[in-house]
Amino acid sequence: MIGRPFPRLFRRSFRPRLARSVLHSVACSLALAVGCSSPPAYDVVIRGGTVYDGSGNSPVAADVALRGDSIVAVGEVTGKGTLEVDATGMAVSPGFINMLSWATETLIEDGRSQGDIRQGVTLEVMGEGTSMGPLSDTLRADMLAEQGDIKFPITWRTLRGYQDSLVKKGISTNIASFVGATTVRINHVGWDDRAPTPVELEAMQQEVRQAMEEGALGVGSSLIYAPAFYAKTDELVALMKAAAPYGGMYISHMRSEGARLEEAVEELITIARESGARAEIYHLKAAGEANWPKMARVLNRIDSVRAQGLQITADIYPYTAGATGLDAAMPPWVQEGGYAAWARRLQDPAIRRKVAEEMRTPTDKWESLLLASGSPDRVVLSGFKADSLKQYTGKTLAAVAKLRGTSPEETAMDLVIKDGTRVGTIYFIITEDNIAAQLKKPWVSVGSDAGSMAPEGNFLKSNTHPRAYGTFARVLGKYVREDKVITLQEAVRRMTSLPATNLRLTRRGTLTPGAYGDVVIFDPATVRDNATFEQPHQYATGVRDVFVNGVPVLRNGEHTGATPGRVVLGPGAKR
Repeated sequence: MIGRPFPRLFRRSFRPRLARSVLHSVACSLALAVGCSSPPAYDVVIRGGTVYDGSGNSPVAADVALRGDSIVAVGEVTGKGTLEVDATGMAVSPGFINMLSWATETLIEDGRSQGDIRQGVTLEVMGEGTSMGPLSDTLRADMLAEQGDIKFPITWRTLRGYQDSLVKKGISTNIASFVGATTVRINHVGWDDRAPTPVELEAMQQEVRQAMEEGALGVGSSLIYAPAFYAKTDELVALMKAAAPYGGMYISHMRSEGARLEEAVEELITIARESGARAEIYHLKAAGEANWPKMARVLNRIDSVRAQGLQITADIYPYTAGATGLDAAMPPWVQEGGYAAWARRLQDPAIRRKVAEEMRTPTDKWESLLLASGSPDRVVLSGFKADSLKQYTGKTLAAVAKLRGTSPEETAMDLVIKDGTRVGTIYFIITEDNIAAQLKKPWVSVGSDAGSMAPEGNFLKSNTHPRAYGTFARVLGKYVREDKVITLQEAVRRMTSLPATNLRLTRRGTLTPGAYGDVVIFDPATVRDNATFEQPHQYATGVRDVFVNGVPVLRNGEHTGATPGRVVLGPGAKR
């Protein structure tokens, strides 16, 4: 009987899926002797964990079931999974969203995104001022010429082209991006210190519209650096008026984080109000001890405009030092025209004297992180392109100046010339008290402001800021468990549903049926950052398992090699 074909009824009268189900049932009833059993109901079931669903509500004991790329059940799950994961004693949360990622190049080098995956990050959000597209011929040539330890061909021209190339190559995290205000400015105005003509401004707006239709999240600016420094408020409003109809957000490294911090916040508020867009402050901080008292007023001001209905938010990294370049120690006027013109000017004795004097003189005309740090002893050189200068990696500007027998200002200029870059630099400029005050605000999310790397290969040729390996784990370990600044459920909300909501992302940032299967399993009692300023290339610990789009990427603390990352599109994308 078992070997005979089934009647024609079962071969023709049912749709394929129903037919398979009926055939399976009939076959099982006819073959009980061989122990036939039902197939697994789910691809993955995470059992026995404490679920923090991203809402900020109290956690609950629950199972989480995944099928395909999505969460399909949260609660008591009775069906079996092809993969059964025991999360007893562990926290289970949505994947973390890195609101300020500089993994643009590190993902090209290593798509595994090890530094961030091992902290639970499942989405990298890029585009602080510059973005990987759109690229003019000139900008593409500049990017190729300025590559350092990581070298790669540039085969794309659009922002979406870059993103698609990463996914095709294979990445473990999802990616999303703002379009850079600096990028579109360079494409049409270059490095000149002037306003765009009406024709140029319209072309810039059109590039923003194209990027929004390709899936950009909005426009990102970074206004302390040349040539972004040259853009006036009305130019930024115009760019945002192009992005706002697509649901785009304005996000900004503001024009000042120090002497004119409060004025810079007002500029951001003005841009949001005049363009009709919501806005976020990148890595909110008060830079320099003299400016630390301003943070309380800034937080109150943002609370005030939020109460009036403006959607203003911010993100932070939980460290007392920032990282950028020596360009942030020199006046913007000397940098006009791009790196080549900057380096050429720095070789002119008269210009060098003028630059050195301005580097030593407090001012509110431009942002000097050297002055904000208080001393060249609080400025650490972290990354060089030239092999001959790598001996200075990890040393302070003061120490290198002593070794070279020149003043800190002269040393900074010499290093920029000789290295062929702005030179990676860490500035100690922030107070712990302000970090805690900012974290207490319900509208503050988290971003690393760093790449996602691994302690191997090309990544070891330069130092990095410890935030590259520790940002999210530090929030959970230091600010939740040790200092008790915020609760664990609130910290999870800040790193999941809050940024997803701010960015207008659908199906991300929550552990609810229908959401994508971005899931983190971590131990609240042990999660911690291990990277230090002296030894930054160290993974965080305490995150055990990470799933991206339903695929296990980290299992028992080890990377699986899976690369299921996708492009996450903004609200205005024409899919």
